[in-house]
Amino acid sequence: MTHSPSSQAPPVGDVAVEAVEFLHLFHEERRLSGVAARVAQVREEIAVTGTYRHTGEELVYGAKVAWRQSARCVGRVRWAGLKVRDRRDVTTVAGIAQELARHLELADNGGQIRSVMTVFAPDRPRVGPRARIWNDQLIRYCGHRADDGSVRGDPAQVAMTDAVRGLGWHPPVAPGRFDLLPWVVETAYEDPTLVEVPRDLVREVALTHPAYPWFEELRLRWHALPVISNMRLRVGGVDYSCAPFNGHYLSDEIGTRNMGDGARYDQLLPVARGLGLDTSREDTLWREHAVLVINQAVLHSFRLAGVRMSDPHTESELFMTFCAQEERAGRPVHGDWSWLNGSVGWAALHAVHHRYYDTRVPNPNLWQTDRVYGSADVAPLTLRQRHDVARLREAY
Repeated sequence: MTHSPSSQAPPVGDVAVEAVEFLHLFHEERRLSGVAARVAQVREEIAVTGTYRHTGEELVYGAKVAWRQSARCVGRVRWAGLKVRDRRDVTTVAGIAQELARHLELADNGGQIRSVMTVFAPDRPRVGPRARIWNDQLIRYCGHRADDGSVRGDPAQVAMTDAVRGLGWHPPVAPGRFDLLPWVVETAYEDPTLVEVPRDLVREVALTHPAYPWFEELRLRWHALPVISNMRLRVGGVDYSCAPFNGHYLSDEIGTRNMGDGARYDQLLPVARGLGLDTSREDTLWREHAVLVINQAVLHSFRLAGVRMSDPHTESELFMTFCAQEERAGRPVHGDWSWLNGSVGWAALHAVHHRYYDTRVPNPNLWQTDRVYGSADVAPLTLRQRHDVARLREAY
C-alpha cells in the first residue's frame, strides 16, 4: 500500500529540541548507552552550523519510525522491515537518477514488492532542499490535454505533463492512456533536468476479470510499484526533501481511486455497461457494483501476474495487530480514521470500530511538500540561492 502524507504542516520548532527528543527515543528504543555524550555533540554542531548530521544508524531508525507514526498509512505493521538506503553523498542529477533506477529494481523484487526508502542529502538552514523530485510518484502516466479540453491518460497528471513539455519533453506522436512521465530532478547546483524512466524497470499489469472476458477489451493496466517521491522525511528536526519510498499497493487504491474516480480514469460507466446494469437511476447502486468488479479485476490480475497486492480486509486486520503491538510497547497509535478505512466494503473493516487513535502527528514523520511546478512560490532554486549553497557548502 502507498503511504499517505500527513494532512498537517510539519511543526516549525527548535532544531535542538527536536534533536534531543529524537536522540533520547533512539537510544531508549535501541537500548543504547551514551545518549548524554551524543546529545552534547549534536548541540555543539547545531550551535555552529544550525543543523547536524545523523549517523547512519540514526537515519535508518528515524526513517522507520517515520513510517510507524504516519497517521494515514494502514500498512504500518511492516514498519520495522523497511529497507533504508543512505545516499546522502549523492548530490548530482545523474547520480540521483541512477539511484532512483536502482530503487525501482530493488523494490520491484521480481514482483514480490518490498518497502524501500532512498534518502538523499538533507535540507540546509536558510537555503532549503539540496535536491528534489518534481514527480509525486516515480511511476506515473501522462495526462495529455487536447485542444477541446479533453484528457487522454491520467487527468491528475495534466499539470505535470504540461510542466515536462515546458522543459522540452516531447510526447509520443500518438499519445496514449498509459504513457510514462519522465522524471524531473533538480539539485542545489543543477537546474530541473528531464530524466527518462528506465522502461525495463517498470512492471505493469494488464487488468482482466476471472468471470467477465469482455473486461480485457477495456485495455486497462496499472504499474506494480507505488514510489512516492514528493514527501519530506523529517527526523529530529532535520528535513530530507528528497527521500522517495514505497510500500505495495492496496487493491482499492487502483480499483476505486485510480480507475473509478471521475477525475481519474473514470471507468465506472464503461464497466457498468459491460455488466448490463441500469445506469439511468442511482438507486440501482450501479456505481457500487461496477467499482466492486474493478477491484476484483485488480486483485485477480495482480495475483495472476505474481505481483504483491493487498485487499482492504486483510490490511484492516493487520492494522489492528499493529495497534496491539504499539499498545504493548506503551506507544500511542497515531491515526487518521478517515484514511485508515478503505473505500470498498469499509463498513465491514476491522478498523472501522477502532476510534481511539491519537490524532497528533509526531516527528519523525513524512510530510507533504508543496508542488514544485506551476507556482511562483515554489519555483526552481534561483541563481542567488545556488550561490548561497555553494558559499555555505563547506560550513555544513
